[in-house]
Amino acid sequence: MQALLKKLTVVLGLFVLCAALVPRVSAECGSLNPPTKGARLHRQAWQYTGEYPAASVVLASDQSSDDPIVGLWQVTFTARGNAGIPDGTPIDKAYTQWHSDHTEIMNSSKPPVTSSFCLGVWKRVGHSRYSLNHFAIGWDQNSNPIGPANIREHVALAPDGQSFSGSFTVDQYDQSGNLLVHIQGDITGSRISVDTPASAIF
Repeated sequence: MQALLKKLTVVLGLFVLCAALVPRVSAECGSLNPPTKGARLHRQAWQYTGEYPAASVVLASDQSSDDPIVGLWQVTFTARGNAGIPDGTPIDKAYTQWHSDHTEIMNSSKPPVTSSFCLGVWKRVGHSRYSLNHFAIGWDQNSNPIGPANIREHVALAPDGQSFSGSFTVDQYDQSGNLLVHIQGDITGSRISVDTPASAIF
């Protein structure tokens, strides 16, 4: 009986100690007082989420697996600075998915016979800035292989996270590695969410 009472006393003592500490720990979470000596500060970032008018700014953890660029986008490629192609000429209007594992897939508006799906990888290169390296297999209209095409993008995400803009290059090679075509220009992207209506993509 005495052994049981001793155990109960220890358990109750620990419970009282924990109960006494909880308010102090909770109070310091939102405290405006300077951090106590030896406290560790963790890197934090603010992230814009949602869409107007219900948008909000939230604290994003540095450990978050989803970068703000992750999601589904409608993108437009427009020629600029090319010999033989007038500035402003539409090159492609596509849908791209940027994944949290730093891969990307694009459904191009090109004819399917020429390979309208292609794959890429991306990385963040600065604050809201990203580079994409993307490869496709080019085919002609008769389903004969031409060779690999390399698309590179350098884009900057808008502060609200709903659009991006930047530059692109497309290099089409033959099967021996000879450059056949080089196209460059501007790229813009608009985020597609679960609430995006069909009317917004036309």
